[in-house]
Amino acid sequence: MRYFMFFFGIFFVSCGNSQDIKKISNTELKQLLSKEKIQLLDVRTPEEVSEGFIKSAKFANLFDADFYQKASAQLDKSKPVYLYCRTSNRSSAAAAILKEKGFNVYFLEGGYTKWKSKN
Repeated sequence: MRYFMFFFGIFFVSCGNSQDIKKISNTELKQLLSKEKIQLLDVRTPEEVSEGFIKSAKFANLFDADFYQKASAQLDKSKPVYLYCRTSNRSSAAAAILKEKGFNVYFLEGGYTKWKSKN
């Protein structure tokens, strides 16, 4: 039941704010990573992360009940946050959660799967 409520909550949070969430392309993220240090958050599971990740990313599993606490402890609210997951479904949900709490968020279109195929 706890997991059902968690996913039910993510669904409504992400549906309610999705038009306000900004997307970033692989090309744009690659340019940002080459120019400056950014807040990059991988919201995939530990198993997925073990198969590869974007250098300099921090990690917080969206499926963890304390996702927000783990993510916010690693982030500076005064700076933009760039999120990714495997295909961008979870990162858009994570973006909605963080945006609701006052973060300026972007998510990577196509997620790590697209990133890996392009880089």
